[in-house]
Amino acid sequence: MKRQVYKKTGNRGLFDEQETQERLSKIGNPLEMISEVIDFEIFREKLESKLLNQNKKNNAGAKPYDVVMMFKIMILQRYYGLGDTQIEYQILDRLSFKKFLGLESGDKVPDEKTVWLFRENLTKSGLVKEIFEQFRQYLETEGLIINEGKMIDASFTIAPRQRNTREENKMIKEGRGDELWNDKPNKKRHKDIDARWTKKNDETFYGYKNHAKVDTKSKFIDNYEVTDASVHDSQPFYDFFESKVKNEFLEPTYNNTILSKFYYPYKTLWKYFFGFNNIYCV
Repeated sequence: MKRQVYKKTGNRGLFDEQETQERLSKIGNPLEMISEVIDFEIFREKLESKLLNQNKKNNAGAKPYDVVMMFKIMILQRYYGLGDTQIEYQILDRLSFKKFLGLESGDKVPDEKTVWLFRENLTKSGLVKEIFEQFRQYLETEGLIINEGKMIDASFTIAPRQRNTREENKMIKEGRGDELWNDKPNKKRHKDIDARWTKKNDETFYGYKNHAKVDTKSKFIDNYEVTDASVHDSQPFYDFFESKVKNEFLEPTYNNTILSKFYYPYKTLWKYFFGFNNIYCV
């Protein structure tokens, strides 16, 4: 019987990486599309001013990872649903991730602790809201927010259900949650005292609610507010509009698909701000 001959494997060439990139581009690399359309350098000044130590007397010590690259890692995590350990592995493993982040094969990759710390600092600094507003202004400058009409929508973000006693729940509802578990700091870190219960269409939810004002023409979000799940959709409504239109009749339009029709690739940044994983549209 004649032995079958197969294509050779295990060979490496000088242009392998270039040919792989070209094939990814031809198939449709979403990260390449994002990089072509969005200039992430517009966020550098804000990120550096809030996240870097501006009072260092010299450059001694370990150098920090580039803040824009770290911010892009946050976007990769949210877009692909990756935890801190997995994002480190995927950056090491995937050529498309490296190129999106501007890394070469020999560059050091942030470990999971570095990624976690950056996210904590980004959240505590209040930069997420500032970057969101900067990105909204950028879209408006590019003529992508038309301002010919607005829609209001809301979505649930589910939080882990808490196993508290009745007395603990009572104190949380009274706004005294910070007084609990002070003698057990590790337990307190895992407790969410801001999420609330609510019921919608005979379904019970525990967590938060994302309220969004959306441009009807482009379907881009141009304002948002995050509340606990018990807050009614109408409560943040008037805060979304300028004073000159607050007295006008504006009817909210609830549409289950409105938050998922943003132009690509701009929707990737909206996904970072809103966290489209594990949500239920109202």
